[in-house]
Amino acid sequence: MLLKTALAATIAVSAQTAFAETFNLTMGSSHPTVVPWVGVLSEHVVGQTNARLEAMGSEDRVEWTESYGGALFGFQDTLEAVEDGLVDAGWVGAGLWEESKMPLQTITYYAPFVTDDQPTLMAIMNDLNENTPAMAQSWEDRGQVFLGASGVETYHLLTTFPVDSLADLEGRKILAPGPSGNWMSAIGAVPVNGALPTYYNSLQTGVADGVISIITGTYPNKIHEVAPYVTLVGVGAQYTGGLSFNRDSWDGLSEDVQSVLRELGAEYAILHAEQVQGRYDQFLQAMRDDPDVTVSEMSAEDRQQWIRSLPDLAGDWAARHSAGPEVLAAYMAAVRAAGVEPGRNWDQ
Repeated sequence: MLLKTALAATIAVSAQTAFAETFNLTMGSSHPTVVPWVGVLSEHVVGQTNARLEAMGSEDRVEWTESYGGALFGFQDTLEAVEDGLVDAGWVGAGLWEESKMPLQTITYYAPFVTDDQPTLMAIMNDLNENTPAMAQSWEDRGQVFLGASGVETYHLLTTFPVDSLADLEGRKILAPGPSGNWMSAIGAVPVNGALPTYYNSLQTGVADGVISIITGTYPNKIHEVAPYVTLVGVGAQYTGGLSFNRDSWDGLSEDVQSVLRELGAEYAILHAEQVQGRYDQFLQAMRDDPDVTVSEMSAEDRQQWIRSLPDLAGDWAARHSAGPEVLAAYMAAVRAAGVEPGRNWDQ
């Protein structure tokens, strides 16, 4: 009897081992690991995959190959890199650069002044991408599985001149690429296209008088040296895309690996948001401490006037897309359910 029991146990262990698999996967990004939305991919998602599998009692393992900093593809190709299987998984800038291919993912840029709370926004976008059919389908249509949201903290103004009121911005050339240009034109400023790496030179040479951007981007690039007037506005945290997986690669994974990656993807969204917030606080304090930089806060009255001046950006955006009304309604309902009081109720 003991021999039979021991033999049965041996067979069971052997069977379990026989079915264990090692999956060779590549994680990639156009940006380096110094930025939180990429660093957390490496530190947490890649770094914790096998530990989580072991903790759940799974024999499966993942052998990761990592490629960051544009080694395999640039920022303009993040969507195609995952879609075409150049990498199995990676960061996709769907909310930033893919308006023509994934327009629903740009929703927060057309609904500014909702919340400065980036971790809360990331939780909302995780839920929206998972549970709103049109949002989930937008990833499926590109041959991908969404795992976790990415984003940036709230936007502020950095200018070459003091901003004592909204009137000071009228006629001024402000670097505001893409949908953010709508924020500036509504108050009489002139939006100028550009990208973070070009901002310093544009401001130094007079191509622009200021920029509306994120502190975690402008401070490391020393934008405050040429635009030393920092006006805290709080246009709102923004959703930029997230971690996604090639659909064919995903379908080839075991249920254990899929379960762990979904768990890590949801955590990725919050962890990188917390890192962004920490850097924001650090960089803003550094600018406050810099005697050559003037940090002020826009008055509540001017901020409200700015919000009122905005056209129905979200409504117009929703009208351009068949699923737009559904997504906008779901987004604003999720915002209010999270206890956030938006600066403007874009669905009303």
